[in-house]
Amino acid sequence: MGENLIGGPAGAAGAGAAGGAPIRVLIADDQDLVRSGFRMILSSYDGLEVVGEARDGDQAVELAQKLRPDVVLMDIRMPRVNGIDATRAIRANGALASTQVLILTTFDLDEYVYDALSAGAGGFLLKDAEPDEIVSAIHVVAAGDALIEPSITRRLIETFVATRPATPAAAAAAGLSQLTDREREILTLVARGLNNEQIGERLFISPATVKTHLARIMGKLDAHDRAQLVVRAYESGLVKPGVA
Repeated sequence: MGENLIGGPAGAAGAGAAGGAPIRVLIADDQDLVRSGFRMILSSYDGLEVVGEARDGDQAVELAQKLRPDVVLMDIRMPRVNGIDATRAIRANGALASTQVLILTTFDLDEYVYDALSAGAGGFLLKDAEPDEIVSAIHVVAAGDALIEPSITRRLIETFVATRPATPAAAAAAGLSQLTDREREILTLVARGLNNEQIGERLFISPATVKTHLARIMGKLDAHDRAQLVVRAYESGLVKPGVA
């Protein structure tokens, strides 16, 4: 299927780095065979440790609070509490600020993925991904710099922003009004799929300066990561679907 998750700023440190502690993973899926398959795959790689398994979203939230994993592999369609609500609960919990969520989906344009990104998921992964891709995605998300590959980001966001009720103009304006001109410029480039190095080259600033601006933008727009910044950019109308 090709790689569908790429890293953020070069040199970003994260869990499971060489010589560091292993990345602790919680697997949440309602199918026993799927959980067993992921456990077997992940256990065969150095630097990863599966610390628990959850059969539904409610159990995923409970175990996340108890085990404090670095990454939760989260299925979307589960009984009791679905993966979207579970993701929202985990990301809203200040005690789990260092726990990232990687969404598992059967379809690369599942409408629920958009909701999951809005809820704070760091990215998404197809269930039929190759083992090396799964492990790579976990490392990316664990580092806290998760970013869905630009073409998939735009296809996903454009498809569902275009078919859903627009964010109220007043709310959108209020969010953007907090940004400086430079911050709006950087947000636009993020939504168009550029990484920190590419943005820096475009604006003649360093990647570190871009990262500082992004942290401020996230704070002003109440976004957890770059994926949510892309959502905010489209919902506010700063970037129009279909416009390069």
